Amino acid sequence: MSFFDDSEICRTILESLPAGLCVLDNQKKFVLWSDGAERITGHRRHEVIGRSCIGAPLLHCDHPGCEFCSEECPLARAIKTSRPSEGSGLLHHKAGHEVPVRIRAVPVHNRHGSIIGAVELFDAIEQPTDETEERIPGCMDEITGVATRVATQSHLHESHRNFSEGGVQFGVLLFRLEELEHFRSSFGLEAANGLLRVVARTIESALWRTDFVGRWADAQFLVVLNGCRQQALNSVCDRLRWRLANDSIEWWGERRSLPVSIGHAMAQPDEEIESLLDRVQKSLDLVSAWRMSSTDPSSGSQ
Repeated sequence: MSFFDDSEICRTILESLPAGLCVLDNQKKFVLWSDGAERITGHRRHEVIGRSCIGAPLLHCDHPGCEFCSEECPLARAIKTSRPSEGSGLLHHKAGHEVPVRIRAVPVHNRHGSIIGAVELFDAIEQPTDETEERIPGCMDEITGVATRVATQSHLHESHRNFSEGGVQFGVLLFRLEELEHFRSSFGLEAANGLLRVVARTIESALWRTDFVGRWADAQFLVVLNGCRQQALNSVCDRLRWRLANDSIEWWGERRSLPVSIGHAMAQPDEEIESLLDRVQKSLDLVSAWRMSSTDPSSGSQ
């Protein structure tokens, strides 16, 4: 018998691949999960094999109700059209954050030519970093990996100058994890830091390469959307609001999360940075106050 005729040897080779690789049957249940898939997703092999990807956001389910994965993902297209398919999407890491991935799917046929499943390869898309900032001490927040407040202020001033001198519009988003201090007191520093990292990664994954995100305060992140108009600002805000609503961490066997409020404002001509920051802070406070009143039982209608 040839070396490659041994199915167990072939399976071992596939499972040991460093790239994310999975095999699903025609019911979209996982039958193979590589070492690379474990590394990229955080999900161990025994947690995945036998489960369906529909309704279990292990792969690139970034639309409500798994609609994207059920009809339009590369895997579904490969099975439906009997042809290889490529695309990109978002993978849900076990820790709670989203990972941008590049996806390639190929249908699997039996000896009679019938489709019995698909093979999918996925690789994490590395986020670009600013090498200059990495060389300057104090520019990267040690907990979240995004820019510090000092670096964010510097970028904000640069965007303001580009707007004043060149007319390049920009918008600002301000995020706040509500009740982070209480969460930290209840579950500990490690849990709070883990949740901050999840939120930071989700924000980063939703932005364009020209945008900028930094940690503004203990429970706050500030985003500068460069070359942005009001309609795009509203769209980004809505998209992030939906994604952050699904963010959580697994802590002692349970999912833990915090609500995230978002304030936003567009830079106005001849406006000073202090005025812009004051407007975005007021926008955030209004959203936060509305959230508190809507969750307070005593504020309900009679």
